[in-house]
Amino acid sequence: MTRQLPLPLPVRVAEGREDFFVAPANALALSLLDAPETWAQGRMLLLGPEGAGKSHLAAIWASERGAVIRPAADLRPEAVADLAATGAVVIEDAQHLAGRAAAEQALFHLLNLTAAEGGRCLITAPTPPRDWGVALPDLKSRLDATQSVRIAPPDEALLAAVLVKLFADRQLTVPQSLIDWLVLRMERALGTARAVVEALDARALAEGRAITRAMAAEVLDRLQG
Repeated sequence: MTRQLPLPLPVRVAEGREDFFVAPANALALSLLDAPETWAQGRMLLLGPEGAGKSHLAAIWASERGAVIRPAADLRPEAVADLAATGAVVIEDAQHLAGRAAAEQALFHLLNLTAAEGGRCLITAPTPPRDWGVALPDLKSRLDATQSVRIAPPDEALLAAVLVKLFADRQLTVPQSLIDWLVLRMERALGTARAVVEALDARALAEGRAITRAMAAEVLDRLQG
């Protein structure tokens, strides 16, 4: 039974390797991130839709490699030298570079410096660079030539494991039967799993009662139309 709380607790997101569920959808991405010495020019693009696990994989890689993590939109040319000097950098949500001239210039110089100095740069985004609208031609050519790996849509086992983790992050426990029921009826997307768990948590808290199958059915109907 779900433990009811009078006030919402902070969500404690577990992002260690031991919390990452390896499945066919993400096994190739994990294996390539575990072998950065094979990355051409020291850089790799990690692609996948929202909630697919890109940030979790990037956090694992950053923790184990001592890398710094920066949002792409916050990149500035004056910070490039210091970033490259760390030897390992994660640039998240690179699609947000579009329309930000300073950020585009910064990433271009960062890619050049990491390649020249033997560093590694991991870049995350939901789609390939051709879809971002990058204006700087030299950066566009660098990105188009960058090796990439995509996290595939989750299978049922991965979706179930992610649901369990998302509930646990919110200090909620639900029956396995409810997890199995959700997996068979919801869109097979990790972003949807996150939205479902958030909605169920909010609904249960507001109503002061346990998460039930009837509640889950109502939430799914509302989220999936």
